[in-house]
Amino acid sequence: MSVFNKLKSTFSRKKAASGQAPSSAPQKAQPLPLVPPKQAIGQQASKPALQSPSQVSSKTGMPQAGHATPIHAEAPGKSKQASQPAISPKKMQAVSMEIAPPQVPPAKIEKVKLLDEYIYRSKNIPITIRIFTQKGWFVPLYEVYISSITPATEFVLEKIRQEVIKNVSLGIIDIVGSKETDVLERKFEAAVSVLLDKYFPGLQQDVRAFFITYLIQRSLGLGNIDILMADVNIEEIAINTSDEPVWIYHKRHGWLRTNIKVKAEEQTKHYATIMARLVGRQISVLEPLLDAHLADGNRVNATLMPISTRGNTITLRMFSKDPWTITKFIKSNTISMEGAALVWLAVQYEISALIAGGTASGKTSMLNVLANFFPPNQRIISIEDTREIQLPKYLHWVPMSTRLPNAEGKGGLTMLDLLVNSLRMRPDRIVVGEVRRKREAEVLFEAIHTGHSVYATFHANNAKEAVTRLLNPPIEVPKTMLPAISMIVAQFRNRRTGLRRTFQIAEINPNADAEILFQFDAKHDVLRKVKASRTLMDNLQLYTGYSTQEIQKLLQEKVKVLKYLMNFNLMSVDEVGDAMAEYYTNHDEFMRSVTTHKPHGDKHR
Repeated sequence: MSVFNKLKSTFSRKKAASGQAPSSAPQKAQPLPLVPPKQAIGQQASKPALQSPSQVSSKTGMPQAGHATPIHAEAPGKSKQASQPAISPKKMQAVSMEIAPPQVPPAKIEKVKLLDEYIYRSKNIPITIRIFTQKGWFVPLYEVYISSITPATEFVLEKIRQEVIKNVSLGIIDIVGSKETDVLERKFEAAVSVLLDKYFPGLQQDVRAFFITYLIQRSLGLGNIDILMADVNIEEIAINTSDEPVWIYHKRHGWLRTNIKVKAEEQTKHYATIMARLVGRQISVLEPLLDAHLADGNRVNATLMPISTRGNTITLRMFSKDPWTITKFIKSNTISMEGAALVWLAVQYEISALIAGGTASGKTSMLNVLANFFPPNQRIISIEDTREIQLPKYLHWVPMSTRLPNAEGKGGLTMLDLLVNSLRMRPDRIVVGEVRRKREAEVLFEAIHTGHSVYATFHANNAKEAVTRLLNPPIEVPKTMLPAISMIVAQFRNRRTGLRRTFQIAEINPNADAEILFQFDAKHDVLRKVKASRTLMDNLQLYTGYSTQEIQKLLQEKVKVLKYLMNFNLMSVDEVGDAMAEYYTNHDEFMRSVTTHKPHGDKHR
């Protein structure tokens, strides 16, 4: 096969229009026509677009798409294709077989720095991501490449989409909730499958799956936003206005601009309306603000003009499908081995703790890490606004989440309601997503005083600020109650670099003052021990009967276990949870595996 013929693979990562790598100078990406010309919609093609063997990749069975094309939505009214006459069937057949060879890369390509590149799947659509810097831009570009579809194939797919919408009763307006949405997608998929058999007989299974996903995303979903939502590395998606690209917050690279744009302000409003409808809410000129939690755990905030003066906005905070664990924290240098060992020891012996930090500093991530240390024979109740905590699958765990009131103001359940109710469920541990109000803090401290171990997050930049906020209005916890929280772990995010670190580990002494035990050294990027524990050690000795020397041996043992987990690359929440369960239930046997550096096996429970 010639080099030129190899270029016909559907999933080539070269650009379709020019074949060039990104130039160092700012330039407009060549748009991928997501919707065919209006003049072409509804016209009949004389032949199915994929009958010719030359139009199908011999390796993948996918339609010949030329090159993987960077996505870029066109501004309304400026599409070149929209002004062209309809493509005749013969012309379409010819266009579908045209594949342009890559051109010579620009001379200034050395000024483009590639930061990252990876591949993932948005359901059945393979996606390639390239993150790079460009001269003249101060923020790196997150460029999405998707296999393009020939004009002929796209013409038929649009015809299928219009026919399904016309003939199948989908009931989009009345759909509320994830289960009904799944039913809707299954109906749509069944109708599309029938038409795919009609227009593309003998279609291979992977091509069929690609087409179905493509049509669902553009008919029932959020289009290219769905593609971004499938990237597990993205924490936040932000649409600020239709005049600028969509922004994302990347786990490794911070805020990035993308090569995706919404078509118009109406498109953003349409997306916001879809998400509002899924949770039984509405957003309109009379109610221009939306703050809701979707069924998949993602949180959406939307605003409409003129409240947001530049344009309609959507901010999506993504629910992590790959939760943080203590080994991931250590690997990413978020916390030190010694600091992790102390936190583990405190959690093991039911010392209540507060996780403090600013917005997006990793408070919930640290809370999830602490929960990995829970013994398997205890009952855990978690209370959150939206489900973010993910515990090992075999734990005795009851997750609960709040509920907003309906349009009549009825049926709402607050964190306080759930916290009070949880005390009647005989919990051993209570995990609270966030403490915001005085009454919530009072109930939380009452839970501690009634014999429950409680772990919660709290907005404060460091341990001393956390104490100050708790003791003063509007929360104003009595000073005598504060020592019930024996430990505060403060998280920190460097906005300049995007790195998250454990900033402090502190104990609360009997005078309700925060004593810093571990402090983050920003200059050397390390968490250092600055003071020996007194109050925390006194509490451990009081409730365990161990001497100071025995507690030090336990800390050293836990450091060995953490190194063992790192050596065997146990990173997932279930892998770490299995190891913790073995440590608690088969301690001696597990420690022999640690000492001999041999895998312990996959037993648990």
